Amino acid sequence: MLLKIFKRKPKYLLDPDTTQWLFDTYAWALKNFGSDIFYEDTLLVTPTDKHFPDKISNTDEMATKVFNRVKIFAGMEKWECDLKAQEPDNNPVVSPTIVIQNSPQNPAGTFSIEENEKPIITYNPNQVNHPETLIATYAHELAHYLSNMSEEAPPNGEDLWEPATDLLAVFMGFGLFLSNTAFSFQQHTDIDSQGWATQQQGYLSQFELAYALAIFCLLKEIPYSTVQKYLKKSLQSFYKKAIKEIEKNENELNKLRKIKSLKKES
Repeated sequence: MLLKIFKRKPKYLLDPDTTQWLFDTYAWALKNFGSDIFYEDTLLVTPTDKHFPDKISNTDEMATKVFNRVKIFAGMEKWECDLKAQEPDNNPVVSPTIVIQNSPQNPAGTFSIEENEKPIITYNPNQVNHPETLIATYAHELAHYLSNMSEEAPPNGEDLWEPATDLLAVFMGFGLFLSNTAFSFQQHTDIDSQGWATQQQGYLSQFELAYALAIFCLLKEIPYSTVQKYLKKSLQSFYKKAIKEIEKNENELNKLRKIKSLKKES
């Protein structure tokens, strides 16, 4: 009697096509925006006074100073662009007993550039009270600015340019901010009303961003203990598993490590 042995299909943290796209998009970033810059200059930016030490006296000053810090860590300090605030979001609390769920909101930020004009980055002023979200927004929009310099579209073409921009922001060192703010649950209660809302920011999910952060840290040889201090608790277990899964994928890691590209400007 022959026994048929059925092997279980291996379980992956993400859909295999998504995982491959993350590796392919890292390769695109390394080729187009400088592997030497990535390894020699790019930092894992953290939500600490070490990286954001400025003393702030008002919200307008905060928006500007945080933006300037993000530009420095992105290596884009000398890149010209104007920063502008958008109109504030609608207030979802319209009466003591009525709270509008999923009320229309402005985008977290925008990037625009017209021929012979200085690029413009906008931000949602409601984010000024949420610095990590504001930093993630700035990083994404500056990643737009950077990707605008590339003649090569990201893997799978133009339709995935926005998700590729999220990954590029992780590649630039802001993975903690994007991962921590990609999904949020907010609840409010006051004397007259209460309500809740969920919010998805960005184009990649919090798990896809945490996976991209794990690739970043393995390439940069950043230990888990450094990340664990700042990564939100709900992602820490996933991040550990991502590190282990990526370490086993030596073929893709080695492909990325072998990429040599643009040299730094003297």
